[in-house]
Amino acid sequence: MINNFKAVSISYKHAPVDIRELASLSESLCKHLMLQLREISEISELMVLSTCNRTEIYYASVDDLSVQIIKLIGIVKGVENFYQYANYFQNINNHDTAVQHLFDVCIGLESQVVGDIQIINQAKHAYQWSADLGLAGPFLHRIMHTIFFTNKKVVQETSFRDGAASVSYATVEQVEELCAELVEPKILVIGLGEMGSDVCKNLSESGFKNITITNRTVAKAEALANEISAKVISYESCWEAIALADIIICSVSSQEPIITKAKVQSLNTLSFKYFIDISVPRNVEAKVEEVPGVLVYNIDHIQNRANEALALRLQSIPKVKSIIHDSIVDFSNWSKEMVVSPTINKLKNALEQIRQEEIARHLKQMSLEESQKIELITKSIMQKIIKLPVLQLKAACKRGEAETLMDVLNNLFDLEKQSDQIPIS
Repeated sequence: MINNFKAVSISYKHAPVDIRELASLSESLCKHLMLQLREISEISELMVLSTCNRTEIYYASVDDLSVQIIKLIGIVKGVENFYQYANYFQNINNHDTAVQHLFDVCIGLESQVVGDIQIINQAKHAYQWSADLGLAGPFLHRIMHTIFFTNKKVVQETSFRDGAASVSYATVEQVEELCAELVEPKILVIGLGEMGSDVCKNLSESGFKNITITNRTVAKAEALANEISAKVISYESCWEAIALADIIICSVSSQEPIITKAKVQSLNTLSFKYFIDISVPRNVEAKVEEVPGVLVYNIDHIQNRANEALALRLQSIPKVKSIIHDSIVDFSNWSKEMVVSPTINKLKNALEQIRQEEIARHLKQMSLEESQKIELITKSIMQKIIKLPVLQLKAACKRGEAETLMDVLNNLFDLEKQSDQIPIS
C-alpha cells in the first residue's frame, strides 16, 4: 500500500466536453466500475470521482493498471473501442504526485472555476461510496480525512471559497440576494444554452424549488426539467410565465431584445420583477428598467461580481498551496511511520513473549496480589524499554533511514518469527 498510490484522470485540461461525457460516470456506474476493478486486479484501495469536468480513479497497487482502467470505463459505459481515447487520459504513477493531485483536485485548485465550492462535497460522496464497498483502507481513510481538515482551514483562513467566480454561480448568488425576503420565489429561465443550463442546475443545487424553464427546443427543456425537477412551458407562452415570475433569467441567442419596455408595461404587474440578462447580445432592453417596480441586471454586472470573486480567489492561491503543503508533509510523515508499524508490533510481541514466559515460570510461587504487582511492574518496564526504539524508528522515517534500523532490530530480536499481532496476555 505504502508508496503505491496512483491515479488515472481525464479532465477539461486534456479533453473536450464530448470526450469527457463518454467517460462521465453516475453513482451507480462509479460503484460498478470499482466492483469490476476489484474482481480483475489486486487493488487494495480504490476511489472513483466523476464530475462534469473530470473523471478520476485513485488506487493503491504495485502495478500500473491504467490500461485496464481505461478499457473498463468504456465497458461500463457501453462505448465501443473506448481505448482509442486513451491519449486524453493522464496517468499518474508516482506516489507523491498522485497524492498532490488528489489534494489539489479536492480543494479546488484544479477546478475549471478556481475554488469550486462543489468539488469537496463530490469528493466526500466518492469517498463514501468507496467506504461502503470496503475499498477504503487505512491509507485512503487517512488521506481523505486530512483533505477534509485541510479544506476547513482553507475556508477559515483564506478567501479561496468566497463569492461566486463564474457567471452561472454569480447569477445564482445575485438571485439569492434578490430573493432574501421572498418565500418560494418564482424563477423563470428563458433559453437553455450552456450558460442557461448551468444556471438551472446551480439554482436547483442551491435549494430553489419553484423553477420554470422554456427553450425553443422542447426536448432539451424536458430533459433538463427531469434532471432538476423543474416545470416546462412552451417558448410561445413565456410572457404568461413572465407575468407570474419574480425573477426572470434570460439566456437566449437573439440579435434583438426579446423583452422590451412596451411588453413589460403591458403586464400591468403590481409586484417587483427582477430581470437578469446573461445574454450577448442583450435580450432585455435597457429601457425596461424605466418601468416602475422593475430592475435589470445585465451580463456586465454579473461578470463584475464573478471577476471580483475570482480575483480574491487567485490572490489566495499562495496561502492555499502553503496550507496544502503543510498537510501533505504531516500526511507523508504518517505514511512513512506506517512502514515501520509491522516492525514495532513485532518488537512489542518479542518483548511481551519474553515477559509472559518469565512470569509464567514463577506464578506458582506467588500469591494473587504478588502476581498482580509483578504484572504491573513488568509491563511498565517493557513500555520504558520499547519507548526509545519506537521514537528512534519514527525519527529515522522522517530522515529516510528507517530501513537500516529495521534491519538491526530484526536481527537483534529475530523478529521475522514474530506475528504482527500483539499477543493478548
